[in-house]
Amino acid sequence: MSTASTDTLARGSKASKASKDHKKPTAAALKGAIQLGIGYAVGNMSSKPDRDVLMQDFSVVESVFLPSEGSNLTPAHHYPDFRLKTYAPLAFRYFRELFNIKPDDYLYSICKEPLIELSNPGASSSWFYLTSDDEFIIKTVQHKEAEFLQKLLPGYYMNLNQNPRTLLPKFYGLYCIQCGGVTVRLVVMNNVLPRSMKMHYKYDLKGSSYKRRASRKERLKSSPTLKDLDFQEMHEGLHFDPDTYSALMKTLQRDCRVLESFKIMDYSLLLGIHVLDRRPLGRGSRMDSRKGQKVLYSTALESIQGTVKDPGPVADDDTLGGIPAKHKDENLLIFLGIIDILQSYRFIKKVEHSWKALVHDGDTVSVHRPSFYADRFLKFMGSTVFKKLHPLRGASSKRKRSSLHAIKSASQEVLSPQKEEKKEEKKAQSMDNLDGNFYSSSKQPDLLPRVSFECSGHDEEELENSEDRRDSSATIALDDALPLNRSHSDSELDVYLV
Repeated sequence: MSTASTDTLARGSKASKASKDHKKPTAAALKGAIQLGIGYAVGNMSSKPDRDVLMQDFSVVESVFLPSEGSNLTPAHHYPDFRLKTYAPLAFRYFRELFNIKPDDYLYSICKEPLIELSNPGASSSWFYLTSDDEFIIKTVQHKEAEFLQKLLPGYYMNLNQNPRTLLPKFYGLYCIQCGGVTVRLVVMNNVLPRSMKMHYKYDLKGSSYKRRASRKERLKSSPTLKDLDFQEMHEGLHFDPDTYSALMKTLQRDCRVLESFKIMDYSLLLGIHVLDRRPLGRGSRMDSRKGQKVLYSTALESIQGTVKDPGPVADDDTLGGIPAKHKDENLLIFLGIIDILQSYRFIKKVEHSWKALVHDGDTVSVHRPSFYADRFLKFMGSTVFKKLHPLRGASSKRKRSSLHAIKSASQEVLSPQKEEKKEEKKAQSMDNLDGNFYSSSKQPDLLPRVSFECSGHDEEELENSEDRRDSSATIALDDALPLNRSHSDSELDVYLV
C-alpha cells in the first residue's frame, strides 16, 4: 500500500511539475503565433488550384501542428509549439477574392509588422488586434460564435454574391490557435474606423434604451465609446443630403432583413464621427499606407453606393471613404458598420429577454426577437440618428416669392399704359358729349342718336379700385390681370326702331 501510494504521489508531483513548466504564452508570443499561423494557412491555400465553392467546403476544418523546431511541412519559429485550425479555407479564399484581396497583400498586411492591440469597450471578453496598415481587424470569438459563423457561411456566401456592398461585417478568415494550454478562436474582418482619422465621437448604437449609457469608467477614456442615450443627449441627429440618406437607409434595411432571416439579434451600429471644422487632418505614415487601399467595398461610402459601376476604391487622402454629413453648422465625416452579428436568438437569449422584461419594459431591452429588434433598430436609425437635409425648401419659397414679385411688377408695367390710354379715351368721349357732337336726326329721321354705354364716374372709380386691388394681389395670373381691349364699335351700339 505504501509503495502504491508513493508511486501515486510521485506521478502527481511529476504532473504538477509538468504543469508548472508548461507556462501560458505571453501576449507577444500569442500575437506572433497568430501571425505565423495565418501566414502558413494562406500560403498553403494559395498553392491549391481554384475551383467552385461546394456545399461541403463550408464545413471543412484543416488542422496542422507547428512545433518550434519546424517539420517537413511547417517552418521553424521561436514561439511555443501550437496547433492551427483553419475553418472553411476555400470559402474564405473566395470571399477574399470577391473583395479583391490578393494573397500577397493579405499576408503583407497581417504579417509584416506586429499587430496593434485595441481596448474592448463592450461587455464581451473579446480581444481586438489591428493590422499596421489599418485594413483588417482580428477579433477573438467564443466557441459558440465560431460555430455559428461556420453554419452561417452558406447564407453569407449567397448574400455577398447578391450584394457585395453592405454594412455587414466582411469576414476574411476564421482560425483557431491552441498554444500552451490556451485556445483562441479568431476571425479576420474589415476595419470600420481607421486609426489615421481622429474620431471625435464614437458610438455603439442598438436602438434600445435599457442600460444604454456609457459607464463612468468608459467616459474617462481619451476616446470613449458612447451609447444610445449619450447620442440623444449630445446630438440632434446627423443630416445627409436626400440621395445619401436614401442610399444609407436602403442599405441598412436590406442588411437588417438579412440578419432577421438568419434569426440574428443584439447587433450594433458602430458609428465614428470626425468633425472637419475642428482642425486639419493629421497626416502620418498610417495615412500614407491607406493610399494603396487593397479592399473593395470596405469604406462607409462604398458600402452604401449601390449604383456605382466603377469597382475601384473611392477612398482618398482627405476623407478615407467617410460619408459627408452635417450637424448644426459643423461639417462631418461619418464612418459606420454593423458589428456583433454572431448573436443568434437561442434559448439562452430568450431566457435573458424574459428575465429582463420582468424587471423592465420588454420593448426597451437590447435582447429581443429578431423581427422586433430589426424594426426598432431601423426606426431609431432613420428618425433619431440619421436625418434628411431639406436645402431646397427655403430656396423654393424664396424663388416663389421672387417670381410672384416679378409677375406683380410685370403686370403693373402692362396695366399702367392701359390705364393711361383708357383715361385719355374717356376724357375725349366726355369732351365730345359736351360739344353736342351727336348724329343729326334730320338726316336720318328714323335713327335714334348714338348712345354711349361708357361707365359713369362712380363706376370708373370702382373699376380703378378693383384694378388696383388686383394689382396688389401676389397670386394673380398675368393673363387674368390684363384688361380687355375692346374696339370703339363694341363699346357703342346703334339701336334701330322696328
